[in-house]
Amino acid sequence: MPTRAQDPADGSATNTPLAGTLLRQWRERAMLTQEELAIRAGISARTIGRLENGALPRPSGTSLRRVAEALGLNDRERVTLAQAARGTRLLVEAEPLAVPSAHAWTPRQLPADVPFFVGRTGELAAIINPQEASSVPIITIDGMAGIGKSTLAVHAAHQLAPRFPDGQLFMNLHGHAQTMDRVDPQDALARILGTLGVQGEQIPRHIDDRIGLYRSLVADRRMLFVFDNAADEDQVRPLLPAGSGSRVLITSRRRLTDLDGSHTMSLDVLSTADALALFTHTAGRERVAGTSAELLTLTLEMCGHLPLVIRMTAARLRSHPAWNVAHLLERLSEQDPLTETEAEQPSLSTALELSYRYLTSDQRRTYRISGLHPGTDVTAETAAALLDTSSATARRLLDQLLEVHLTQEPAPGRYHMHDLVRNHAAQVAVREESESWRRAALTRLMDHYLRTVTAAMDALHPYEVEARPRPPASTPPNLFNPARAASWFEAECSNLLATVRRATDYGRPDFVLHISATLHRSLRAQGRYYDAELLLRQALTVARTTKNRPEELNSLLGLGEVRRGQGQLQQAFDYFGEALEIARVIEQAVGELVALTGLGHICRRWCRFEDALEYFEHALQIARHVDHRSGEMDALIGLGWTYRIQGHDTRSCEVFTEALALARVLGHRAGELQALGGIGHILRLQQDYEGALRHFTEALGLACAIGHRSSELDIMITLCEIHRLLGRHDQAAHGYRRALKLAREIGNPNWQFEALQGIGRLSTTLHDPKDALIRHQEALYLAINLGQLDDQARALDGLAYACYALHHYDEAAQYWQQALDILTSLKIDQTDDDEASTTTIRARLTQLSKHQRP
Repeated sequence: MPTRAQDPADGSATNTPLAGTLLRQWRERAMLTQEELAIRAGISARTIGRLENGALPRPSGTSLRRVAEALGLNDRERVTLAQAARGTRLLVEAEPLAVPSAHAWTPRQLPADVPFFVGRTGELAAIINPQEASSVPIITIDGMAGIGKSTLAVHAAHQLAPRFPDGQLFMNLHGHAQTMDRVDPQDALARILGTLGVQGEQIPRHIDDRIGLYRSLVADRRMLFVFDNAADEDQVRPLLPAGSGSRVLITSRRRLTDLDGSHTMSLDVLSTADALALFTHTAGRERVAGTSAELLTLTLEMCGHLPLVIRMTAARLRSHPAWNVAHLLERLSEQDPLTETEAEQPSLSTALELSYRYLTSDQRRTYRISGLHPGTDVTAETAAALLDTSSATARRLLDQLLEVHLTQEPAPGRYHMHDLVRNHAAQVAVREESESWRRAALTRLMDHYLRTVTAAMDALHPYEVEARPRPPASTPPNLFNPARAASWFEAECSNLLATVRRATDYGRPDFVLHISATLHRSLRAQGRYYDAELLLRQALTVARTTKNRPEELNSLLGLGEVRRGQGQLQQAFDYFGEALEIARVIEQAVGELVALTGLGHICRRWCRFEDALEYFEHALQIARHVDHRSGEMDALIGLGWTYRIQGHDTRSCEVFTEALALARVLGHRAGELQALGGIGHILRLQQDYEGALRHFTEALGLACAIGHRSSELDIMITLCEIHRLLGRHDQAAHGYRRALKLAREIGNPNWQFEALQGIGRLSTTLHDPKDALIRHQEALYLAINLGQLDDQARALDGLAYACYALHHYDEAAQYWQQALDILTSLKIDQTDDDEASTTTIRARLTQLSKHQRP
């Protein structure tokens, strides 16, 4: 059995002086030596030298891709390099390929504005109407904790929002939070790219690549960015856009003087008049009526003229109808500041201690427990788990904390604490509760998450129940339906992942392993490959530390699927190969068959069909031996696709039909989709368009019903192909454009290839060969980047047709010959394109040699 993948692109290109010249020019443009480029690309300096001087006659596609990534080449340059390496010049200069597009919706992430804003007139004017600058306007707002930096930034952002129609993005960087990890710039970029519509599989792994993609996406947009609570320049610098149409507001306790082109604004405490106005509005005018100016002045001084403290103190007065300002001032004077919170700001500590002291015992416990949650917010359900009470009771207590300004409710049912309040709550919990009490509360929270996330995933993916670990005993009835489960998961996912990151500190490695095994499939289904990888890597570390070989196996299998979804096939192959070895050592049959199936799919994409068949057949044998029905279905589907690309249509249809029946018995709707699509594709290639339409129409309804966007794309593109072949050009054109847009939105390069290839074919049919040439060049770049040789042959065939229509017969012959060479080397006669077969290509080459027009 094959155990190691070969680079599918080895031997598929021939280096030319043009390719070497281009590489040298781009390296010099990047101001890199050959040695520096070699380090960045992960290959030897000797290889770089041989690439540049043309001494490497057959450079691998992997080497070319690594060099292109290390040099930061744009898409047009990568296409040019690929063509030059093949010895074929570009006939029409391609337009720059589109960067991944954003979702149709525009982000509107600003938190709610404060209902009453006072003071800061000069600062507000400077933010709203800054002097014109050629670079991106960046305004940094600094000052002590509680002075109102965030409030000013959010208030100004709401007034600025109409000027930035492409969206407003807000992110709390937690630079000074004591109970939470500060946001890493790499993680922040992943979240921003996700907000901008880039799905997980399309988010680059390295931070420099993320910065480049982010800045490309927003370069021509007018957007407003608010980065709150930055720790320092290093944390925020990678998040700055490069275009001139956007604006950035940054808040920090430190003065950020080392940001190019920024305007620094330092806040002082409120004036007496502004502080009094804020106090009066918050407490209620009737509560301060008749109070002497002296008492009010003393109260504001006790608050340090800090807006956060004034709001909390005034809220305390409002919540005690029997008090007047004199009573409030007396209570403030009695408090001993909690110096651990903010030693330099006793007024803040005093206000927090006063608010805390006059809470009921249940409210105090809720306050303390809220500071322990590892995530950013709590719900009634998570607070109930921490408190060991009912959700109704927890919700009532959280609402009471909201009334006295100790919590905020940025979204219905989700309660959030200001970082300063959260720090205080956590410190009080440490001061007043034993370690065993705190550990018990967090254990209840994690057990709640184990039960709830399992129930949600069971509702979303019922056919994968057998692949998930079961939660602790006493699991409540599953009250989720698919829609509610999806909504819960979207809202709670970040808290879940934050809890996982802290779980080992609480002595719960089992929590890490359980959540990883339960969630990583759903994260992948949503394209959140970055989060899935972090989760799986943490689980892999735990498994290896605890010598848990079955969980090590599961983590490796998950990482293999992540890499396969990202198109990083060699790394995926390595993970599956390592998993296969472990599965055999520990005699874990299910893990072995999953690893074999993963290896089979990768070899199929590499056109190593004999290896793929061997992997799938072995997986099928194991699945049937251990009666693993879903594993049997997966292996059958893999065999079906492999037989189809080899031209064994009858055998392929039989296998897909068997997989379809099995999927329906299991209720495995995703498997049913794949089997229906496989049969439909065979019927299409056999020109049974009516039969194909029936299968694809059924599949499309199923894909829409379960929200399976990747399958929806497959079906859309295939229906477009059928319309094109039947001469329904308008329907085909509309469908291809829609499919390309959707493929870019979900970040799936394979479906981008299919849409571009289809558009190129249609443009040739509609006598627009220049557009066809550009589309097929884009498709060729994607195929090269994915390392998929059969798709490269299809794109080359499309380029040949376009060149022929432009009367560039020599170039057409070159493209057809390259396509024929690839198909011959792969030992396949037919591709997914009706036009691209060895028989047809040979006939075209023969006609060209006789100077005949087909």
